[in-house]
Amino acid sequence: MNRLDYQFYYERNLPHLQPPGATLFITFRLAGSIPVDAQQRLHAETVALKTALSSIADPDERREFASEGQRRLLGKWDSVLNRAQFGPTWLRDARIAQLVSESLHYRDARFYTLLAFCIMPNHVHVVFTPLRESEDTYYAMAKIMQSLKGYTAYKANRILGRRGAFWQHESYDHVVRSAAEGQRILNYVLNNPVKAGLVQDWSEWPWSYCSAEAN
Repeated sequence: MNRLDYQFYYERNLPHLQPPGATLFITFRLAGSIPVDAQQRLHAETVALKTALSSIADPDERREFASEGQRRLLGKWDSVLNRAQFGPTWLRDARIAQLVSESLHYRDARFYTLLAFCIMPNHVHVVFTPLRESEDTYYAMAKIMQSLKGYTAYKANRILGRRGAFWQHESYDHVVRSAAEGQRILNYVLNNPVKAGLVQDWSEWPWSYCSAEAN
């Protein structure tokens, strides 16, 4: 199977889960946006999660454990990223933020239903529901993210006059399991700039979006 084909569950450096028709909460960040000591600490927790997963034989229990582990790790990564005290903050540049915003909107109704996003100085939160690619399958999260990150990295590097990695290779993702959890995640995404001390109210942040369907 091609690594960009739709898969219900797979593991790379991190576990990834995409149930058919599920809404996904995804976070992706700029390359080099976390200091080495924090990255080593969080990497150790990722390794511990993978080790624990390897000892779980039941597939459903394994996926549930992976999902909860991902959620906890995401919170820790996001806490470091929100401080934006290390590495590049190219998304502060309105030209780059606009590029990412337009790219997220472009894929809406083509590859997914876009519910919300927030573009922070060094990372992006997005909530979407992948659409069907055919009668039998959905657009794969991996394919969507490769297209989005590949295109925006190429364009952003041209705007900035630089070369090299723009986005960190792998993204964090979490399956939205209920309407109540979905609302909590939307609130989390939209209030990220408030939590980071960038604005007083989420509506003041120019690089946030929430669809009518999500309200």
